[in-house]
Amino acid sequence: MACGVRWAAFAAPGTGPGLRCASSGLRKLRGLRGALLGLALLWLPPASAGEPGLGADLGGVLAHARMHHPGFAADTLEAAAARAGAGAAGALPDPRFTIELMDVNNAMSGRNDFSVLPGQVGETRYRVVQMLPWRGKRALEAQAADALAAAREAAVDAGWRELAGSLKAAWLRYWSASHELALYREQLGTLAALEDAALARYRSGAGSQQAVLRAQGEHTELRLRIASAEQALAGARAALNGLLDRPADAALAAPGALPALPRPDAAALFERLRSEHPALASLGMQIDAARLSAERTRLERYPDVGVGLTYNRPRNGITSYDLMLEMNIPLQRAPRHARELEAERMREAAAARRSAEEARLRGALGSALAALEGARTRESLTAASLLPQVSAGFEAARAAYAAGRADFDTVLEAWRRLQDSRLALLGAQADGRMALFELQSLAGEEL
Repeated sequence: MACGVRWAAFAAPGTGPGLRCASSGLRKLRGLRGALLGLALLWLPPASAGEPGLGADLGGVLAHARMHHPGFAADTLEAAAARAGAGAAGALPDPRFTIELMDVNNAMSGRNDFSVLPGQVGETRYRVVQMLPWRGKRALEAQAADALAAAREAAVDAGWRELAGSLKAAWLRYWSASHELALYREQLGTLAALEDAALARYRSGAGSQQAVLRAQGEHTELRLRIASAEQALAGARAALNGLLDRPADAALAAPGALPALPRPDAAALFERLRSEHPALASLGMQIDAARLSAERTRLERYPDVGVGLTYNRPRNGITSYDLMLEMNIPLQRAPRHARELEAERMREAAAARRSAEEARLRGALGSALAALEGARTRESLTAASLLPQVSAGFEAARAAYAAGRADFDTVLEAWRRLQDSRLALLGAQADGRMALFELQSLAGEEL
């Protein structure tokens, strides 16, 4: 018999000569498989492209977003552009150069030959003029531009906090959907055992057909919940991948453990919010920029000065130099007063925006603190008291049903309470971490 048809010998030890033949074929098959695998690896993308561990923990998710999120990259580049542009603020304006051709028809020299070439006319004048702003204008302009650039950089930090909060919320939804699906699948086995018990009792004549039908109906409803949970998990995965700038169906690692819930000091958090939140810092720098711009506008009451140097070159004569001084006359008081008023109102508006934002953030911080404490209490009571109680109740009901001392409805109701309690624990854990992530967005990562 040919070796190519003795595939059954691969899994059957002690088949005599056929085993040796099959082993030879197996070695050849392994060699061919290794060669094909080596060729296939040439077409695979780099290992970093798949990022197999992405999604398991928040640290990796946030690090990926910092490196690859296009919105954050755009904000960072805009801040860098603002900082680069601030370097040009306060610089002197470019000097002006003029050339003046005098007596282009050479009538003064009696030659009467028309020319527009320097040196071929009666006199050529070369003039350079440099405008010098009034003292303090350039410094205020540079300081205002620097404050605006710093405000833009702080806004990038505020934007990152917002993006990180969205990423954490999306990862938490992914975690919740994954654990809910796992819970339903685990309960599917328990419910199948209950259905088998009801069917066995019905066949033995000790149970009713209604109990079997109720178990089968509950089984079907649980499968429907599993389908919904799978859909929710796919949606959560797509949402998280979207925030990570990845394809919606890109693979994500199974989510790991949730961070522990701290017990933060409320007074310290409010102080950190007021002094360190980047959005408030950005608005504070905008107030400084508006104040500096208002001061710069008030200096428009004073004239700018221009200094010029002229080189006079006659066609046939002695060259000479002229020194010129000029200034603008700030006579238009109405538009200047309007610009001063505009700058002052912009400063007041920036101060009002900062006060409004601080009030909003303080309210959000208070709500997050309350939500954290409430979720901590719910999680503790559910895990330490409710879940053990309903678990014991379910086991007692199942034992009583097996002994014929309870009906199937009692067991089914106990199973439902156990399932609801476990879902309630998942909800409390998710709510607590959502409040924690909100606190981190408001007061910083270290709580």
